[in-house]
Amino acid sequence: MFMQPGGKLEPDETPLAAVLREVQEETGLIFAPDEVISMGLWKGAAANEADTDIHAHLFAARTEAAPNIRAEIEAMMWLDPAEAMEREDIAPLLRLKVLPGLLGV
Repeated sequence: MFMQPGGKLEPDETPLAAVLREVQEETGLIFAPDEVISMGLWKGAAANEADTDIHAHLFAARTEAAPNIRAEIEAMMWLDPAEAMEREDIAPLLRLKVLPGLLGV
């Protein structure tokens, strides 16, 4: 399943510190804390773990830099949000929260 960069919090790590670390580790993109906006908490089904729910802190940021495939990333693609909603290989968090938010649905 395709999903946005992310991961589990390290001990004593804040969600903001975790997103900055995970995005850099997985895509090479570096953001300052004031460049990232919290979009709240989402609870729902995990993409690749049956009978498992996740609690995901969502963040948004803008950049002109190009991401690179790095740690824990097997493939990357850019899609129009409406086109992505039609795919079967999009993780629940993206399909149910992120993409509808981008589309204003």
